[in-house]
Amino acid sequence: MANRSTVVWVVIAVVIIAVIAGIMVAQKGGKTTTTPQATTQSPTQTTTPSPTSTTQTTAQSTTSTTTTTAPKTTTSAPATTTSTTKTTPAPTTTAKCKKWITLVVLTRHPADIQSTARKMFLQSNIAKQFCIKDVRFVALPAGFWPEVIKRQSIDVAWGGGPTLFDTLFLDGLLRPLQTKLALEAAAQIPDTIAGGMPLKRIKNGKIYWVAAAIASFGFTVNKDVAKKLGFDLSKLKTWKDLASDDLGLILVKTGQPALAIANPLMSTSNTRMYEIILQAYGWEEGWKVLTLMAANAKIEQGSAIVRDDVINGVVMVGITIDFYGYTAHRINPACYYVMPEGQTIVNGDPIAVTVSTKHPEAAEAFVAWVLTDGQKIWLSPNVNRLPANPKVFDTPEGKKRPDLKQAYYQALHAKAMKFNDTLALETEYPMQLYFVATLVDMHSLLQQAWVALLKAYYIDHKIDKATFEKLKNELAAPVTFVDPVTHQKTKFTIQEAIKINEELKKNMSLKEAYMNAWRTAARQKYLEVLKALGQG
Repeated sequence: MANRSTVVWVVIAVVIIAVIAGIMVAQKGGKTTTTPQATTQSPTQTTTPSPTSTTQTTAQSTTSTTTTTAPKTTTSAPATTTSTTKTTPAPTTTAKCKKWITLVVLTRHPADIQSTARKMFLQSNIAKQFCIKDVRFVALPAGFWPEVIKRQSIDVAWGGGPTLFDTLFLDGLLRPLQTKLALEAAAQIPDTIAGGMPLKRIKNGKIYWVAAAIASFGFTVNKDVAKKLGFDLSKLKTWKDLASDDLGLILVKTGQPALAIANPLMSTSNTRMYEIILQAYGWEEGWKVLTLMAANAKIEQGSAIVRDDVINGVVMVGITIDFYGYTAHRINPACYYVMPEGQTIVNGDPIAVTVSTKHPEAAEAFVAWVLTDGQKIWLSPNVNRLPANPKVFDTPEGKKRPDLKQAYYQALHAKAMKFNDTLALETEYPMQLYFVATLVDMHSLLQQAWVALLKAYYIDHKIDKATFEKLKNELAAPVTFVDPVTHQKTKFTIQEAIKINEELKKNMSLKEAYMNAWRTAARQKYLEVLKALGQG
């Protein structure tokens, strides 16, 4: 497993070098370049492309997305304030252009959003006024964004969630909005949502990022699969329900998992859901929930694959961002989205201008357009995202989507949990690596031990309830491992995760050493449970 992980990181390094080279060629007016593309199994019966494996071709460029992230983490708490500005219409005049501009947009958005945005924007008056002849989208894993912004001229960063954008903000890689056009557009977006979650990052009165869309996190259920399995869907209300013995017994009886989740290094949305679970239940209990969820699950290499597994009836339930749930219902009406009450958050999905832009006014014009007329992108049945600007529902296009309007106002007033963004930033990368080392790389052994434990208690009646609960707790608890730096045995506590985060920022070469230590400890733990059941 360790060798395979190393190979993946080498491949991703090659990808980022190729993308940077492509940007350089395009900015010099060179030929189109193509970067290596990560591949996954193609889902069936769906029309919505994967947000983690896309290729978008324009007249001037080809962009591609790989699906492995290694986000850099930080420990400072971003400061927030509120701001209000009057709104005025966007200018409609066309400039006499001596030089035409191609904007470069770093994005996590899939190909359908890229192509729709490009077409709509280039037809707009704003594009003409600011002499913008084209928009090049560069789709890269979130962990590579800081390096790309530092090395090359990137005009706009768009999509990827607030944790990513706060990392860019704290690293000094975002340029505050300065033009009247952009500030007036930003004023149309609420400052907060769902009890205080920020939709803007403001420091000293300056706006560094603003939400272009909003999203909640939960799971999508397929009623037809539940009916076939004879499963009572009233049992699926919370994250902990996905870690239940009931879902595990489906695996025991059918040999197939009823749940799908994604590798956090392949999905920013699944990463956020795992962070929500760790904060909703507390670190130790949260890891028990995540471990048993993984034991119950099929672990996919991308969030869109999870969505498609639910749509196509491969599984009964999958964890998803909200718009994947809405899309699933549109494609297969047997699917519906569940927002765990009091155990979710409503996030803004930001857009910002980067410090490496060579066209700041044009970049801000694009941001202004995305926050106003560009909000119509989210209304497409093939996109189904919640806009950040509620004024879009007053447009003719918006009036055709009363379903999205209702979902927007439900999200606006949702009973959301308190979420600590700073803590998420401090622990995110170690959390992702630990999850992969113990739950993805050791998944077969984990699932073998879990099935054996369930079978011993529920089917064969070889152990009593007290023994079952004891072994279940041992199986699910965070590991005690030998720290590769101190060479001391230590438990993977939240304090340890924060410490490891700091170690990795100073010395990234320790990553594989930590992952190997966690794999070894997890393997030993799972084997001990099997041994206790007479299978060691």
